[in-house]
Amino acid sequence: MLLSQRWGDSRTIVPKLGSLLLKIPDEFKPFAALGIGAFILVCLVLFHGVSLHRILLMHRRGEALLRRGRPHVWTAEMLFAWSVFLMLTVHLIEVMTWAFALVHLGLILHPADAIYFCANAYTTLGYGAVDLGASWRNISPIIAMSGLFNFAWTTSLLVGLVASHIRLLEQLDAERTEEREMRVAELKEAWDAHSSEKDAERASREDARKRASTVSFFERHKIWREERKKEKEVRAATRSEIKDLYRKERLEEQKLGQEMDPDNSANSKDKK
Repeated sequence: MLLSQRWGDSRTIVPKLGSLLLKIPDEFKPFAALGIGAFILVCLVLFHGVSLHRILLMHRRGEALLRRGRPHVWTAEMLFAWSVFLMLTVHLIEVMTWAFALVHLGLILHPADAIYFCANAYTTLGYGAVDLGASWRNISPIIAMSGLFNFAWTTSLLVGLVASHIRLLEQLDAERTEEREMRVAELKEAWDAHSSEKDAERASREDARKRASTVSFFERHKIWREERKKEKEVRAATRSEIKDLYRKERLEEQKLGQEMDPDNSANSKDKK
């Protein structure tokens, strides 16, 4: 109901358009239908091209960010899904534009019938139960041709997006595998550092125990104090080593996407 009211209100903006079409002689109406349909088709093809160009730029920018950042596979999937949804939205807008034109030309009275008719003609499924009449039926194949043009254009772009998406997923999967291996290696090195720390503390205590067994109480107290000081130094050195390992691993993860970016590698090869 609300949709019909809006279309009806906007139809009052051009009240004389339908009456002007009625004044066209019947023998010239098929040619007028071809002219009107061709004009709308060209406008929609231009709109389709601009929209696909914007979608392609958005997808490429998103891929570039994903290649340079952390390997977020789900983000890549959402980027591809959003691009496909935008393509579908462009086609729906074009169907609605045809329906809007037919209603305002007075060729179809109800917006719901116009949308149904244009959707069937745009997808070349058929006309359904709605007909434009013998004088204006030439618009129907024009709508079908616009659908063929735009679907072919979308398909060609979608093939490229699918290929680029597959390459992106392969790179992100390789980055995730390498990141996992780097973290395992980092944990192993941290464990080895802790083990070395414990071995050094154990050896230092054993040495202090041996030296303290043959000296006086005051000398023994001095030996144990020196041994605790060495333990603190060893632990501080171990913590510093582990922090350096974590810092190094984070830097390597940040460089991971740039090193595995095929575009950057291709540019570097061209420069060489």
